[in-house]
Amino acid sequence: MIDAHVHVWTSDAVRYPRAAGEREYKPAQFTPADLFVHAKPAGVSRAVLIQMSFYRYDNSYMLDAMRAHPGVFAGVGIVDSKGAQPGQAMRVLAAQGVRGFRVTAGTGLDSDAMWSTGAAEGLAMCALVGPESLPVIDRMCTKYPDTPVVIDHLARIGATGTVRDEDVRLLCGLAKHRRVSVKASAFYALGRKQAPYRDLAPLIRRVFEDYGPRRLMWASDCPFQVEGGHSYAASVALVRDGLPFLGNEDKEWILGKTAEQVFFAPKKG
Repeated sequence: MIDAHVHVWTSDAVRYPRAAGEREYKPAQFTPADLFVHAKPAGVSRAVLIQMSFYRYDNSYMLDAMRAHPGVFAGVGIVDSKGAQPGQAMRVLAAQGVRGFRVTAGTGLDSDAMWSTGAAEGLAMCALVGPESLPVIDRMCTKYPDTPVVIDHLARIGATGTVRDEDVRLLCGLAKHRRVSVKASAFYALGRKQAPYRDLAPLIRRVFEDYGPRRLMWASDCPFQVEGGHSYAASVALVRDGLPFLGNEDKEWILGKTAEQVFFAPKKG
């Protein structure tokens, strides 16, 4: 099993300084060792590390964690989409095992330099967006059909507590683009925001029906999934036991194989 979305950071702000003006997060640190405490009992042996926002463009801690645990972690980095050479910055990180790059409505979502590099190098645009940004992704996917795209956290549909049908239609509409995948993740933050999260089953089913299991991947969004009374086990259990429309092969793809293909397979070229 692969957890397709995990953040790690350290309390050592001397060796790994945080960008000025970035807000603090709790816990004070969440290292790979802290992750393993939750992931290993659940049967999760690999994970995709997502660059923590307060490190901004300094991806050193994520890269050091990847080097310390070879084969265990893949990486999603952050580059300055408005810098002089974002494509070259992506290639430098790709040479160190990074397979995707976070983009948001304000940073990189419509960056031609990033999307064209993603198409050329097989590097995913990992979009942390709400449903209001899905039309931009539609436009960019039409322009760059060979760029892999991964949409985080079901496009945050249901973050307000309500799963709106028009938002689901926007997300499912992107399934027409063959390189788009979706993370079923961050269950603690969607819908009723209460385990066992089965109120999210209709949303996940609609996404599953349009994308299929080979373009859908599970992720926890740790450490946030294990804060505030939520648990790692409950996140896994929703996919493993709480979605009766999934067959065993579907679960194998969603709980591991899809993320493996996107983030752990050798990059293009």
